[in-house]
Amino acid sequence: MKILGLNHDMYISSAAIVVDGKVAAACAEERLTREKLTRAFPKNAVNYCLEKLNINLDQIDYIANSYNPAVLLKKFHPIFSNQRRFRGDYYYSIPDFLLNKDRQIGEDSDYSSQKIRLGKKELDIYYITHHLCHAANGFYLSPYKKSAILTADSAGEDDSANFLVGNKNEIKLLKKIKIPHSTGSFYSTFTEFFGYKPESDEWKVMALSAYGSKNNKYYKVIKKMVNLQPDGSFKLDQTYFKQHIHTLPNFYTDDFLKLLGKARKKNDKFTKKDFEIASAMQQVFEDICSHMIKSLYRTTKLNNLVLSGGSFMNSVFNGKVNKLTPFKNVWLSSCPDDSGQSIGAALYLYNNILKKRNRYELKHNYLGPSYQSNEIEQELKKYKIKFNYEKNITGTISKELANGKLVGWFQGNMEFGQRALGNRSILADPRKLNTKDRVNSAVKYRESFRPFAPAVIDKYACHFFHMKKNEKIPFMEKVVLVKKEKRRLIPAVVHKDFTARVQTVDKETNRIFYNLINDFYKLTDIPVLLNTSFNLNGEPIVCSPKDAIRTFYSCGLDILVMGNYLIRK
Repeated sequence: MKILGLNHDMYISSAAIVVDGKVAAACAEERLTREKLTRAFPKNAVNYCLEKLNINLDQIDYIANSYNPAVLLKKFHPIFSNQRRFRGDYYYSIPDFLLNKDRQIGEDSDYSSQKIRLGKKELDIYYITHHLCHAANGFYLSPYKKSAILTADSAGEDDSANFLVGNKNEIKLLKKIKIPHSTGSFYSTFTEFFGYKPESDEWKVMALSAYGSKNNKYYKVIKKMVNLQPDGSFKLDQTYFKQHIHTLPNFYTDDFLKLLGKARKKNDKFTKKDFEIASAMQQVFEDICSHMIKSLYRTTKLNNLVLSGGSFMNSVFNGKVNKLTPFKNVWLSSCPDDSGQSIGAALYLYNNILKKRNRYELKHNYLGPSYQSNEIEQELKKYKIKFNYEKNITGTISKELANGKLVGWFQGNMEFGQRALGNRSILADPRKLNTKDRVNSAVKYRESFRPFAPAVIDKYACHFFHMKKNEKIPFMEKVVLVKKEKRRLIPAVVHKDFTARVQTVDKETNRIFYNLINDFYKLTDIPVLLNTSFNLNGEPIVCSPKDAIRTFYSCGLDILVMGNYLIRK
C-alpha cells in the first residue's frame, strides 16, 4: 500500500510516501525551489518521491493531507462562505453549504475525505486534522508501543495543543486547547518583539535566552500574561496578544509594549534588558509546557512521552523534560514541526483510519535526494571546477579539519527536517573558541551569539555531556549540559550557559560520517566535530551538487567535499 502525504499552505510544504507503514521518501519543497520556508504546493517534492520509488500517481493508493477543512466548514460564515473565486471552488462550497445545514455532521471527526474521478482514475483524498498528524508523526515513528503524546504549536484548524495516548496502532485524543491560547503564539509574539520574523526565527530568540539571568525581574511580569489552569490547560491574557486577529498588524498589543517597553528594531544592538526578557520568556514557556506535560502524566500514568508540533523544536526545553516532569522516556522525531506533517498525515491514515498494523521506528531521516558519483563529476566539469577524487576521503578531511579548515560536507541522501545531520553539513574543529566566530562571520553570516552543535560518536557522548551511558540524541533534538571538565576541550560548541545541542552518531546509521569523526578522534583525542547546516543565512539547506557549489563559492568555506570529490579554493 502506497500513501502520498502532503503538507502545504503551512510553514514548510513537503511531500512523503509511506509504503506499507514505512516512510520510503520525503522532501521539503523549499530544498528544491530554494525558497526558504515556502508554503507553496509541494509539486517538486511530490515528483521527487514518485521518481525515487519509480512509480507514477496512478500507483498511489491514497492521498493524505495534513489539514482538515471540515473543521472550519462547519463554522459557516457568509462573508467567506458565500464568496467563491472560481467554479473550481465547488469542491469546497458544496460541502460547506451542506455542513451548514446540519452542523452536527463531522463534529468530532478526525478527518474528512473526497473521492475524485478523473476518467478511469479515482483519487481518494483524506484531509486529516492537523494536530493528529503531529501526533502520528511522533508516535508512529517512535520505539514505544504505548505512550502519552502532547502536541503544541501556533495553531491547527481551531486548536493549538492536543493531549493524547498512543497504543500500538491507535491514537486516542483526550483533550484539546483551543486558539488563541497557544505556546506558538506566545513565543512568536516575543520573536517579533525582538525584531525578528515571527513563526520563523524563534530559535534565534531561544539562543538569545541563554545570555540572561534566571528568575530576573521580568519573569514575574511575563508570568502574569499566562494563566495556568487546574485541568492542565492554560490561557494567554489577550490584553497582550493578537496574533490571531489577522486584520491588525503585529502579534503584540500596545499593552504588551507598556509592560515591557519599546520593541527592538531589526538591526538594533541587543541590550542587557533584551537578554533578561528573552531568558524570562523562555522560562515561562517552559513553565507552560511542563504544566501541560505534568497534567498528561497524571491522566495517563505512563512512562513514555512523545512530543510533537512546532513548539517542540525548542531543544532547550526538550533537554529538560526528564528533570521537569515525571516521565522517564521522551521521544521526538526529526521533524516535529509542520515540515513533518506530510509523514504524519500518511501514517495517521495508514494506522488510525485504514487500521493497518505495520509500524517502523524511525532510525534515521536520510529520506531526501541523493546523487551518484557520475552526477557529481558531471556538475563539476560543467562549471570547469578543478577537483581531486580521494579514495580515503574521511582520512584526508579529518586532517584538514584538525588543521583548522572549514569544510562543506555533502554525502548520500539529504536529511528530512530542519537540521543537518552529517549529509548536508558544514564541519569544523571544535577545539578552538574562535572557530565559532569564523563560521558565524565568514560562512553563515549570522548573529555572533548563536551557537553551533557538536556531532559526537555515540559511545563517547556520556563522557563529554550530561547524558546517560547509552542515551542517544540522533536528531539533534535536545540541549544538554557540557561536562565541566570537557568545556575547555570543545569551546566552539559550548553555548553561553555551558550547554550544547548534541547529535549522537553511530556506525549503523551513518557510516561515513561516523568514520570521519572517528578519524578526527584518532588525530586529536576528541570524538566531536562542530556540525551546522550547509546553507547561507536565509537560504534552505543545500540539496543538489549545484546548490553546494554555489554556496561554497559564496562564502568563506575552505574545502567542499561531495562524495569522494574534493574541491579547494
